[in-house]
Amino acid sequence: MNSTLEQLRTGQLAGARRLNLSCGLSEFPREIFDLADTLEILDLSGNALSTLPDDLARLGKLRILFASNNRFTELPEVLGQCSQLSMVGFKANRIRTVSGRALPPQLRWLVLTDNEIETLPAEIGACTQLQKLMLAGNRLRNLPDELAACSRLELLRLAANRLDALPAWLPRLPRLSWLAYAGNPFSAALESAALVDTPITDVEWDRLTLEQQLGEGASGVIYRAALAGHATDVTRPVAVKLFKGAVTSDGLPDCEMAGCIRGGDHSNLIPVVGKVRDHPAGTHGLVMELIDPEFRNLAGPPSLASCTRDIYRAEVRFDLASALRIAGGIASAACHLHRRGVMHGDLYAHNILTCGEGRALLGDFGAASFYAPADRELGHALQQLEVRAYGCLLEELIERCDGLDVETEIASKLFELQAQCLSEEPGKRPLFEEIASRLVSLTRTDEQDVLASP
Repeated sequence: MNSTLEQLRTGQLAGARRLNLSCGLSEFPREIFDLADTLEILDLSGNALSTLPDDLARLGKLRILFASNNRFTELPEVLGQCSQLSMVGFKANRIRTVSGRALPPQLRWLVLTDNEIETLPAEIGACTQLQKLMLAGNRLRNLPDELAACSRLELLRLAANRLDALPAWLPRLPRLSWLAYAGNPFSAALESAALVDTPITDVEWDRLTLEQQLGEGASGVIYRAALAGHATDVTRPVAVKLFKGAVTSDGLPDCEMAGCIRGGDHSNLIPVVGKVRDHPAGTHGLVMELIDPEFRNLAGPPSLASCTRDIYRAEVRFDLASALRIAGGIASAACHLHRRGVMHGDLYAHNILTCGEGRALLGDFGAASFYAPADRELGHALQQLEVRAYGCLLEELIERCDGLDVETEIASKLFELQAQCLSEEPGKRPLFEEIASRLVSLTRTDEQDVLASP
C-alpha cells in the first residue's frame, strides 16, 4: 500500500519496515532517513527520480530497493555501499551505464529490464550470491566472461537484446535453470520460422465476441470469448489472449506467441486453436481452447524471500499416483518441446494448471527460446539446463507427497531421479526423454503395487 509524504513528514510511519512512495517525486525525501533503524524494503517506483543521495547507506537495514519507472540514466554507485542490500529493481528507466561500484556485496536479485544498457561490468563476477538476473529489453551485445563465476545464478533473462551468440560457458553454469534469450539477432530466424512455417489456423477477428476478462499478465490480457463458425451461427467458447506489445520481464510478446505456436499439440499443453487475424488495432493474439475452470495453478510464483522457488499453499498435498502423473506429464511435454527446438524457459509450478488425479497442463510461453533441433550439442546443453528447473519441480512434488514410503523401491528411484536432475554438473543430468520413460515405469510399478495390496 502506498504511503504519503504527509504521513512520512508527520512521523506517522515511525518504525516502518516497508515504505512505498509513488507521488511524482523528483528528489529523494530526506525524511526517509528517520526510518533508518527499521526500514528494510523501500519502493520508489513510479516517480521522476534520477539520483539517490550519497549517504543512502545510512539505511543500514535496507534489503530491498525498487526504483522502476523513474528517470535514472545510470545505476547509482551508492548502491554498492549498502551492506545489506540484496534485491535491486530498476526496471523501465533510461539506464545506459552500470558501474561495478554500483553492485552491492550481498546482491541476490538484480532487475534491469527495459533500459538501454550496452555492457555489464566485469565486477559482476564478484557477486557470489547472485541468483536472479533480469536483463530483457536492453542493448547488450555480449556478456562479460566474469559472469561465469556466478555459480549460484539460477534465473537469467537475456531476451530482446543485441546478442550475436550465447557464450559457450552459459549452459554449463552449475545452477542455471531458467533462461530466456529470444528476441536477439542470433535467434531471429528461428523465431520467424516458428510464426511463418508452423501450420496454424487464422481466426478472423470478426468471428470473435469477447466476453469477460479471465486474467491479465505482463504480456497480455486473456478473455473468455465466443468463436462463430464459418457457415453457421453456432458458436463455441474459447479463450483469447491479446498481447500488449511491450517488453516484459521475460521478453517479447511476439516470441511468446511463436513459442505457443511452435509448441504444437500435446496432451499436457494448452491447445492453441489459431492466431488472430485482422484485429482493427493490429494487435497480435492467440485463440486457445477454454480450460475447465476446475483447473488451478499448482503453486504461486516466488516471493521476495524465496527468490527463485515457488510458493505452495499449505494445504497442497498429493498422493503418489497424482504426483507421478503430474511429473510424468510435464516431463513428456518438455520432451515434446525440445524435440521441436523450444526451451520453455519458465518451467515452474506456477505455470502448471492441475485438476484432480494429477491432470496437468504446462502454459505461459513468455520466456520461450528457440534453437535448431539439428544442433544436438546446443540442444542437449539447453535441455539439461531446463532439466534442473524440472528437478526443482520434482523435489517440490516429492516434498508434498503423502503415502510415499521412503523404504520402497519407488521412493528410492524417485529420490535418485531428483538428485540427478539437480546435479551441479549439467552434463550428468538425464534428458527429458529418459526422465519421462523412467516415470512411466514408476507409474506402472505403483499401479501394480496398488492392485497387489490387500
